[in-house]
Amino acid sequence: MDLFTHVLFAYLVSFGLWGPNGLQYIAAGALAGGLPDADALFFPLAGRFPLLRHHGITHSIFGVTLVAAVGAFVVPILFTAVVGAGFAAGSTLLYFLAMEAGGLCHVFLDGFTHFSVPPFAPFSKYEFHLDADRAINVGTMAFTGFSFWLMIYERGRVPVWFWEATAWALLAVYLGYLVVRLAARWRAEVARRTGGFSAVVPQGNPFVFLLVEEDLTGPRVRVRMESYHLFHGSLGVAQSLEVAKIPPEAGPVRSAQDAMERSYGPAIQQGRMLGLTYHFAKVRESPGQYDVFWYSLEFSLLGRAAGVLARVDAATGTVETKSSWMSPLRFAT
Repeated sequence: MDLFTHVLFAYLVSFGLWGPNGLQYIAAGALAGGLPDADALFFPLAGRFPLLRHHGITHSIFGVTLVAAVGAFVVPILFTAVVGAGFAAGSTLLYFLAMEAGGLCHVFLDGFTHFSVPPFAPFSKYEFHLDADRAINVGTMAFTGFSFWLMIYERGRVPVWFWEATAWALLAVYLGYLVVRLAARWRAEVARRTGGFSAVVPQGNPFVFLLVEEDLTGPRVRVRMESYHLFHGSLGVAQSLEVAKIPPEAGPVRSAQDAMERSYGPAIQQGRMLGLTYHFAKVRESPGQYDVFWYSLEFSLLGRAAGVLARVDAATGTVETKSSWMSPLRFAT
């Protein structure tokens, strides 16, 4: 999740826990919701100390608790300097609990996506991820932006009860979104096991997941995928492709399958992201050439996907590649 969504979610959960009379604890919780991503400051040391990597020790219960214990004493001092002693007054224990809750919100949201977190580090190397949402989701980012705008707009313009109602409504929307995602993920998991797929890939639409099976063993790459909807079940028949890891010798290209074989290696080299994510391909034939769009199944937005467009000369087999952002569905028509 992006940093602002982390802060917003921690703010809303803190509001739900402390109510309008605990503004100092709401602020502390919101601050703690963003602090785990401060591990970016440890980047120069991460190579030598793996626990300091992004999504390392700061994204664990131990790391969150340590930050909360320090913050319980430091944050009131900070609030006193910035806002005033009247706002900062409160219990050290409640400050600790507020920051603990805010930090755990961050860990939960990251683990909710396909990004893994080590909740029990440094005592265990176990990594947790639900694959229920995308780490970068334009929908949640838009909701976050709207929520911040709304709260800023209401400041000084509406009665306190109206602000309270807004906060409760935003919290309800966010929790409802998480419930929908979890329900769809659960149903997709059932379908995954039934269909013999190996992975579930969340999409931008919270109701839709991709069921994917990828086999990289041996000399050939095999991929099978199917779209699954929470309410409608499988959306069409499963699609599959199979290509050789080592392309055939240079020469005329006689079929779409041959074009995929020639373009796979160059596409992976052009778009490193393809090799790090589940990917698929669409082929379009035109006079004298084949256009092959290799695209990521994990990085898409509004029907478009990040990938590599390969142009394969039919006579010589020469392949030219460039990074592209386009609709796989429209590309194939």
